[in-house]
Amino acid sequence: MTLPNALPDPLAALRAYRVLAPWGLRDLAALAGGVLEASGVIPLSAAARTRPTERTIRFYVARGLVSPPEGRGTAAMYGYKHFLQVLAIKLRQMEGATLEVLTKEFAEVAGDQLERRVASVLGPQLPPPGEVAHGESAPSRGRGARAFSVAHPKAPTPAGLHRRLVVAPGVELLVDASHPVFDTPGGEAALISALRAALAR
Repeated sequence: MTLPNALPDPLAALRAYRVLAPWGLRDLAALAGGVLEASGVIPLSAAARTRPTERTIRFYVARGLVSPPEGRGTAAMYGYKHFLQVLAIKLRQMEGATLEVLTKEFAEVAGDQLERRVASVLGPQLPPPGEVAHGESAPSRGRGARAFSVAHPKAPTPAGLHRRLVVAPGVELLVDASHPVFDTPGGEAALISALRAALAR
């Protein structure tokens, strides 16, 4: 029996991206950034808030946090595992983990564990392929482009969606995505600061 208004399965949504791989570096960066933005997870630090770029992914590869791609230079291709690794790095950074900590963690985590961890953190707001806004840089016209929508990231938020604000390790707040705090410059940071101060008291 199907329950009414059942939440989407984030693991199934995440696995749907596997058939669209491989991607070039530009598409991988845009796709990971779009998925993170759509998830509504708001990090505390400015460094964790930035979308992954081609440069940061190259840095992750050099540090051994992301597996080397297939091929070299402009012919380098990145698969589903790379996609998971980039998402996992940014999500753990949002929780306050350093690159040194991540290097140790990733050495001990199997692929299926990484997949489940990413899906559980992104939650039911993880967009399925075809509904990811690609941001300022347009995706390629190839196979990888099918993961993206034409919509801009600032498109109106559907009613009933919530954004998760990471207040502190282990403490998150769900806020209606249409709340005015998200329209006010610096509103999210101010709200998080106030909540952190309240927790400290």
